[in-house]
Amino acid sequence: MPERRRAMGLGSAAGDGISRRGRLAAVAAFALLLIGGLVLAAAFGSGSGSDSGQRAPGSARPSPSPTPPWDRHPESIAAVGDSITQGFDACSLLSDCARASWVTGTDSAVQSLARRLIGDAPERHSWNYAVSGSVMADLPAQMERAARRDPDLVTVLAGANDACRPTTDQMTPAQDFRSEFRRALAALRQARPKAQVYVASVPDLKRLWSQGRGDAWGEQVWGLGICQSMLRDPKSMTQAAQDRRQEVHERVIAYNTALKEECAKMLRCRYDGGAVFRYRFTKTELSRWDWFHPSKAGQRKLAELAYRGITARQERHSG
Repeated sequence: MPERRRAMGLGSAAGDGISRRGRLAAVAAFALLLIGGLVLAAAFGSGSGSDSGQRAPGSARPSPSPTPPWDRHPESIAAVGDSITQGFDACSLLSDCARASWVTGTDSAVQSLARRLIGDAPERHSWNYAVSGSVMADLPAQMERAARRDPDLVTVLAGANDACRPTTDQMTPAQDFRSEFRRALAALRQARPKAQVYVASVPDLKRLWSQGRGDAWGEQVWGLGICQSMLRDPKSMTQAAQDRRQEVHERVIAYNTALKEECAKMLRCRYDGGAVFRYRFTKTELSRWDWFHPSKAGQRKLAELAYRGITARQERHSG
């Protein structure tokens, strides 16, 4: 019996020893698995392809800056362009009349854009850098001058003189017109990134010819050299004359397409949606001196169209 008890005791002691060693081994194995799992999680869980979707510290992309909203009530305006913006032939024969300008004019009969937007004493906060006879290639230099004033808004009305050449062969190619306009916008954006731009479409020169032809005085003035590509031989209805006028008309449409598309690429630039091109100027809205440039009434209409476009909540997108 004692031997049996010793045997049993030995057996019990041996069993207990094996059990303790097994438990220790199991704990060690579990610890190794746990540590290994943590290492793997650290290696793969912090990468860009982790299931958690979280980025490693410092790898988050910054949120894009919000697009500045269009200011419908700017407090300062600069104008660039050609004779229309200088009020040419609005007051007297073959001369500028800046006080009648649709953008910066002070004549109460015009109610210029500056008066409508700024109110009293608009001359303190508006500047006119348009030059009669200018073509689109002159616009970058005008933009640079306007930018020095740091205006809230710059208006553009240019392109008629690119089509109004002695012959159709001398009209500015549409691609050149586009590149010069793009360069003008870039000059302003570089100097004044926050400035807004309002672009008026080129008027329908063929419609202006249609309105003025038949007036004896107007035809005499046209003979002095105004827009000969369109206005030469105004009464002629030969096929050659009609083809010439249509070529000018199509070039103006191409210019307006360039204005619309290039403006759309620039933040805070609004095109008028073809409002000026589509507008049917009446004879009272054309200069009695040349039946081609806007009269004071015509300048007033240009100011009205621009005011609508600038203060609209959304940009017009028609052609």
